[in-house]
Amino acid sequence: MKITDVKTWVVGNPPPGIGGKYFIFVRLTTDGGVTGYGEAYNATFGPHVTARMIEDLAARYLVGRDPHDIEAFFRRAYSSGFTQRPDVSVMGCFSALEIACWDIIGKEAGKPVYMLLGGRVHESLRSYTYLYPQEGSVHSEDAQEGRNVYNDPDLAAQCAADYVSQGFSAVKLDPAGPYTAFDGHQPRLVDIDLSARMMKAIRAAVDTSCDILFGTHGQFTAAGALRIARAIEPYDPLWFEEPVPPDMPEVMAQVARATSIPVATGERLTTKAEFARVIEHRAAAILQPDLGRSGGILETKKIAAMAEAYHIQIAPHCYCGPIVGAANIQLAVTLPNFLILESLKQWDGFHARLLKKKIAWQDGDVIPPTGPGLGVELDEAVCEAHPYDGDDLHLQMMQTPLMP
Repeated sequence: MKITDVKTWVVGNPPPGIGGKYFIFVRLTTDGGVTGYGEAYNATFGPHVTARMIEDLAARYLVGRDPHDIEAFFRRAYSSGFTQRPDVSVMGCFSALEIACWDIIGKEAGKPVYMLLGGRVHESLRSYTYLYPQEGSVHSEDAQEGRNVYNDPDLAAQCAADYVSQGFSAVKLDPAGPYTAFDGHQPRLVDIDLSARMMKAIRAAVDTSCDILFGTHGQFTAAGALRIARAIEPYDPLWFEEPVPPDMPEVMAQVARATSIPVATGERLTTKAEFARVIEHRAAAILQPDLGRSGGILETKKIAAMAEAYHIQIAPHCYCGPIVGAANIQLAVTLPNFLILESLKQWDGFHARLLKKKIAWQDGDVIPPTGPGLGVELDEAVCEAHPYDGDDLHLQMMQTPLMP
């Protein structure tokens, strides 16, 4: 079996835009006609540049080769460009292709990918959602001025209660102010105050029926993060996500040692090398690898195994499209140290339209598929009908410093 063809799509994500403005998908085809789908979670370049990078990586290191040889493909992608170190752009592209290889491997074997990774540990997977507004854009920068779920504790509490009524037992919010290209910074008093009021209102609304996940994106210094932590500790969040920038796990460890809230991190990390530093410094109790960036399925299985030895739990991250979501499911179901899975609401809306059969979600849990490969099929007609012609980054940091 050999890979003979590579096809990419940059697909525009229509309003409300859950998962980002666009998704980057890839299809691999073998000489026997077997196809596999992958997806990149890559925010470092524009989407069409990233798609060309995926095609270039495949042409150099994958086309004409057997998709079963995942380890050799990883070494070629990781080292051939004279890097031999974690490179988030290369690994985002590699991850998309690696996921597609596993889809092919599973289809060829007639088994779900998880059956080739040690089999099931879990029959279903507990999931959480962000507090997305019930209507309009989910992007805070596009939200209408005035009250919304991102700045109003009462609306956030009402939204959380609504998600609990749907079956969710965990929700996440991110109220602690913007993240900038100049982080970490000290939080503003207004951000500390809003964070505490949001947590208080949500906890009152959901009581003990729901975990609250406090999200940040590396905005703060260690001292600043601890000021936030002290303000929200009374409301017992399940985690404090990425409290400081991810480049210095030694600094994140200062936060982890000084707060009772479990620290979570991993969305912006790639390969076992970067996650090993987090584990070595005891910088987090929960790791959040994103399979569209972390190195794909096999590399993240290794990351999870390292974490398991240190009693660290895994909560796969997802803020992109349903192919990464499907890959997360295939891996998570095999992990003894799995904690919770990020869902984009109930995998409905445009995420469901992108698949010929949607990801199954019931009473707060994702139900792993039983079909071969990833267990989902990308609807290529929907991809073709929704091209994205822009050049925005998937995620864009604010370009000016934020002063307290």
